[in-house]
Amino acid sequence: MIASKYTAPFYTKLAMTLVSAIALGYIFIHGKLILSPLLFSFLFSVVLIPVANFFEKRLRLPRSASSGLSVIVMVLFIVGILFFVGTQMTNLAQDWPLFKESFLVSSKNFQRWVGSTFHINMSEQLDYLHTATDKLISASTAIIGTTVLSLSSFLLFIVFVLIDTFFLLLYRRHIIKFIIAVFTEEHSATVYEVLEKIQYIVRKYITGLFLQMVIVASLCCIAFAIIGIKYAILLGIITGLFNVIPYIGIFTALLLSVAITIGTAATTTHIILVAVIIIIVHLIDSNFLLPIIVGSKVKINALITLLGVIVGEMFWGIPGMFLSIPIIAVVKIIFDHTEGCKPWGYLLGEEDDEELKPILNKNVEKEVVITEAEDLKKE
Repeated sequence: MIASKYTAPFYTKLAMTLVSAIALGYIFIHGKLILSPLLFSFLFSVVLIPVANFFEKRLRLPRSASSGLSVIVMVLFIVGILFFVGTQMTNLAQDWPLFKESFLVSSKNFQRWVGSTFHINMSEQLDYLHTATDKLISASTAIIGTTVLSLSSFLLFIVFVLIDTFFLLLYRRHIIKFIIAVFTEEHSATVYEVLEKIQYIVRKYITGLFLQMVIVASLCCIAFAIIGIKYAILLGIITGLFNVIPYIGIFTALLLSVAITIGTAATTTHIILVAVIIIIVHLIDSNFLLPIIVGSKVKINALITLLGVIVGEMFWGIPGMFLSIPIIAVVKIIFDHTEGCKPWGYLLGEEDDEELKPILNKNVEKEVVITEAEDLKKE
């Protein structure tokens, strides 16, 4: 007699899946203060591992010194980018009177358009604006307090990210040995393979994302300079930075660039050209740059990417939008190497018949085994 392995019914699997999803969502929402900086630190530490290894092996530095120096290199790199953007913003602030005058002219033209289109006279529009302004002023104290609290929380977040990155680099081998030791010896090779793929995918994604950001910013800067847009470099940098956020970022960059272009008293032709250039660069980036630079290794389909960005924003805001793609990529790698979760890994990725064949073949083998077992029982 052949011993049959117990298989849970569908409704039991569905209930366990839903309970697990709800539990994970609850943990992610209420563990934001711990998990968000920890995940950012994980991404940064994976990118900095080659740098730490260089300091440790080539320069013969101890692991603590190499980890700390790697974090300092990352901080200097980020500060350099922020300094460059800050200098461009300073130039923009010097033209504030021009911005104010341009927006006043644009607002008057907009009021005339509203009046002629919706038949709302100027006095009614001004009454509405005064009412909205009074409400804003009455809530100014709460807004200032929230802003100060957000700024302090952001600074605390940065400190936690730097500290966590340092300790992840310092104890990276210790953590890897722990993860491998958690599983049985027969699965150690698979676990090590998963860890290697996660490091490779994360490093490829972050470095590819940065290179993609540089190329997009350069293309926009060149195009804006050719058509004679003021602050072409600033607008290109804004487009490149916001392009990091999938789908939503490009629309934000489009709105900011158009607003700045309007504020520089540009013509309607220039405003339209700025919007057209950003859209064209985004299409080139999505269809050519992203597949080539980031590569086909991060195989996540567009639907899952969009849903991941939306869910990430619901959970953690802007940090969640940025972290959603690497988290999904890591989950896909784990699913692809976990028995019973491979169909979920296939669902997260692009349509690939070669990836689906082992799953279908395994299901066929299971049906054959079950059929043979039933025949033996009848005999």
